[in-house]
Amino acid sequence: MTDSPALAGGASATRPQVPAAEQTLRVLSFLARQRGPVPARAVAVALGIPRSSIYHLLAEMQEQQFVVHLPEERRWGLGIAAFELAGGYSRQEPLARLGRPVVAELVDRTGESAHLAVMHGRDVLYIVEERAPHRPTLVTDVGVRLPAHLTASGRAMLAALPREQVRALYPDAAAFAERTGRGPRRPGELREVLRAVRAAGFASEDGEVTLGLRSIGVAVRDHVGWPVAAIAVTYAEDRPVDPAALAARVEPVARELARRLGGR
Repeated sequence: MTDSPALAGGASATRPQVPAAEQTLRVLSFLARQRGPVPARAVAVALGIPRSSIYHLLAEMQEQQFVVHLPEERRWGLGIAAFELAGGYSRQEPLARLGRPVVAELVDRTGESAHLAVMHGRDVLYIVEERAPHRPTLVTDVGVRLPAHLTASGRAMLAALPREQVRALYPDAAAFAERTGRGPRRPGELREVLRAVRAAGFASEDGEVTLGLRSIGVAVRDHVGWPVAAIAVTYAEDRPVDPAALAARVEPVARELARRLGGR
């Protein structure tokens, strides 16, 4: 029996060309980034795939329930099988598993408590918390949700979202919860906060979650720049901490987590 090209060749042979699989994954990724179902023509144009090929791919993906066709609208969206993949991702907790060691290392380097959070509507959901020795008890235990606009983690992620999405999340003053009487209470005030986050390259909060404590946060972005999570460090307000210098120590950790997740 002769060796297959993948075994007999060199480095180039270790990645056999599977164009159909590649195109299928590109279609799924494209649909996942859209705000709603889109026409097949839009998929073909965006991905540079012939329209006839797109229809064949979509038909097969529909058969396997990875996409769904909306005939009245002539549009295609993600199907139940794609949803099940997302559920499997959540159950396996790869983000928490990958994030825990880098957050723990950050705590060792800074001597301050740190945590990893993801967006959940207008809240942040904490999925990793590492507490530094002899530091104050925090409210950011794993599983806790806090208003995103008050937290450094949430602000870091909100600043990386499209402005239209932020407006949809915070359409009016009724969308703004508060904890300590501090923080933005109107859409315009939040826009100013997020503008400052983008200018600085990191987010901060001062007593808006817990009086006497401050935090800085940096977004973890995927390969298209989407904020999949944020890493934050919390410290007592009476400690002599330079927020920009602390953020400079968090940024490479966020980049490392993004790399582990397959981001940029």
